[in-house]
Amino acid sequence: MGLLLPTSPLLHFAFTDAHSLSYNFTVDLQPGRRQLWCEVQGQVDGEVFLSYDCGHAKIIFTSLLGEEVKTIKAWEIQVETLRDIRDWIKDQLHDFTLEKHPLTLQARMACRCEDDRHISGSWQFGLNGQMSLHFDLENGHWRVDHPGGRWMKEKWESDRAVTDFLKKVSMGDCRAWLQAFMVRWEEMLKTTASPTTVPPTQPTAPAISPITWIALGVLGHFCHNGRRCSQEAPDRCSVGLRTQSLFGSDLRNPKSVYQL
Repeated sequence: MGLLLPTSPLLHFAFTDAHSLSYNFTVDLQPGRRQLWCEVQGQVDGEVFLSYDCGHAKIIFTSLLGEEVKTIKAWEIQVETLRDIRDWIKDQLHDFTLEKHPLTLQARMACRCEDDRHISGSWQFGLNGQMSLHFDLENGHWRVDHPGGRWMKEKWESDRAVTDFLKKVSMGDCRAWLQAFMVRWEEMLKTTASPTTVPPTQPTAPAISPITWIALGVLGHFCHNGRRCSQEAPDRCSVGLRTQSLFGSDLRNPKSVYQL
């Protein structure tokens, strides 16, 4: 059984749709090198909000949501957990002896909150770009999706410490982070939403410039989509449009750096 989030007045907006939080870890081992290269990317609903290069030991926030995340009380704990996951993945490569070809190990931790506030979690692992092993935290089953995942399944399936660690991080820590992110996300949407105003009627119409024609065309497109959204799912439509503004590349959003 997955976990159910308690009902809270702060969550009525954030959890009206399904949301997900995931972290993608990549560790690269080169022949003849003792130093491992690694990279971590954090995503909310598929949008990258932070990246981390182990060589520089710094987290770079790449969106407004990322800027807000670092102010959350649980952020310091999250940094420690991400470091633990990174070190654990590195340890899994110690059994390999490379002669000619490099080896890259990928891991993806994800937790998802459904419309009914049901939380599910999973892990995926892969080698050299091929995701080959899936761990379902709800039923505890390991599924091999590619022959390259068999050795990982044999290595971890019977290791209680590994399975407990993966369950704790994804269904415990990740769940709490997602809940905190969505609360902060809701606050951001409320503060960035601007009221709709109707311009006064002018007695005469001035000449319309080419830029204005373009703007009217874009507005007409959104008005058409807006009517369709309002009929099918008004809340979801408004969330989608506003969410794009949080991650849009057109925002004046300087990247910030956080030491890991």
